[in-house]
Formats: sequence, structure tokens, C-alpha cells
Amino acid sequence: MRTLPRHAGLAFTRVVGVLAYLADARGRGTALENLRMALPGLSWAERHRVVRRSYQNFARTFGDLFWCKTIQRDDWQRHFVFDLAEPDALERAQAGGAVWVTPHFGNFEMSSLVWGYLGMRYTIVAQNFKNPALTDLFTEAREVSGHDVIPQQSAMLRLTKALARGSNAGFLTDLNVKPGRAASVIECFGMKTCVTTLHVLLAQRLKLPIQPALCLPLEDGRYQVKLLPRFSPSSETLPKVVAQQCWNLFEQEIRARPDLWMWMYKHWRYLPEEGQREHYPEYANVSKDFAKLLAASD
Repeated sequence: MRTLPRHAGLAFTRVVGVLAYLADARGRGTALENLRMALPGLSWAERHRVVRRSYQNFARTFGDLFWCKTIQRDDWQRHFVFDLAEPDALERAQAGGAVWVTPHFGNFEMSSLVWGYLGMRYTIVAQNFKNPALTDLFTEAREVSGHDVIPQQSAMLRLTKALARGSNAGFLTDLNVKPGRAASVIECFGMKTCVTTLHVLLAQRLKLPIQPALCLPLEDGRYQVKLLPRFSPSSETLPKVVAQQCWNLFEQEIRARPDLWMWMYKHWRYLPEEGQREHYPEYANVSKDFAKLLAASD
């Protein structure tokens, strides 16, 4: 990716995405099942088109993660255009820090890297691979713009210290987590799912704003960095309410461009109760812990 001309690199990721779509039968099946339940108005052909493009977007995301090493500090602006809901959002984040959130939508890797090019102090949490060599490879790529990448172990303490020093922290908030203290049940495409509330807890504890952000790929090889309206949750607001507020912003964007979301992931693992099976993907199962969390949140 670093040696190919930009147009050739983009063409390469499109081919890789199609090959992954054809080869990954399990992931493709999960994606089609997710779309069948989340967007029932799509035809069979439309679902396959969305899933194929989702694989292509995923391939571009990771291809461009390594291509970013070619971006220079003095010319990074030509690769991005900005769409700011609030004109002073960047200045406010640089001045006092913020908790940044994004889903696996568009180029979620680039949505954090760009702030490093802007000179922001930024910390992100990344899951380690089973292969340490892969962990080192991806950590190096994710730190290319000046970020600090920390593992999930003891992340809460390290993030609290970083944010207290005026840094920014980034979270991917659309993955399933096990029902627990830092989790909540939200509505996602009309179905219930269990997501993290760590970003909410940090924002409330440190009295920081939550800044939703997206990074959308453009056909010419550039990216549109989109900052959605930010908000500052009070300590009295339930974390589930804030988590739902974040997701509602993202779901609106995903419905407009479904091909940019990671549909091959099992977003709805937990079935609220056996009688609702027909309203959830086939892989969803009943969980006692999920039922307890759901009952406590009602």
C-alpha cells in the first residue's frame, strides 16, 4: 500500500474486498442475516450488494491504515475534508479534551489518526492479537500520527489519567460486550443489544464532553471527517440514556450509507426472550446475564 500509486492502492483494496466477500462464507452469511433483520426492505440483490461493498470498505480501512505512513506532516490536509456540526469543535477539544466515539463505519481507523495530524493528544484502546507480531505491526501503524495506543487491560485507569491531563480518548462503541457493570442494553435497528458504557462513565466522572465523529471514504481517495453534535452528560443521567443517544446519531448515518458499516459482525448476540426469536438473527441466543441487565434497565 505504501509503494502503490493511490489509484492503484484503492483498486487493490476493492479487489481484496470482493475476494474476501466470496471466500468468507461464514462472515457473509452473518452479514446477510443481519441485513435481513435490520433493513427488511432491501431485496436479496440489494443485501448482497451492500455486503460486498461492506467488505470492500473494510479492506480499504486496513489498507489505508498502512498507507497512512506515506502521509507527511506538511501535506496531510489535502487528504481530508471537514464537515463540522459546530465550527469551534476542534478548538474546544484541543483546549480541554473530550471523549471521542465512533462505530465500525467508514474508515474507523482514520477517524482517530486524523486528530494526531492536527496535533491533538489522543489515546486509543486496541485489543491485542493472539500473535504478538501482529499486535506490534498494528500498534506501530496506529501510532503513526502521534497517538498513544494502550491495551484493554487496566484501560479504565490509564484512560482516566490521560484524560485528566487534557488528552483525548477514542472509543469504538458498536460492538457487543458481555453484560456487566460497564455495559447497557440499547435499541439498535429495532433490536436490543448490549454495548459498553465506558465512554459515558469517563465523561461523567471527569466532566468531559462526548464527541461523536465519523470518517467517510470519498471516491477520489480522500476522506470526509464528519463531527456530529457533541454533548456533555450530567452525572445524574443514566449511562444507558447517553449510550442510546450516541447510537441514535450513528444509526441515522448507517441507514443513509449501509455499505460502510461492518455487517459481518454478530451485533445481536443476545435474545431478550425465547418468544422473540423471529425478530432477531438466527445466531442470537438467550442469556441469563443479558436478561438480568435488561430487567434492571427497564
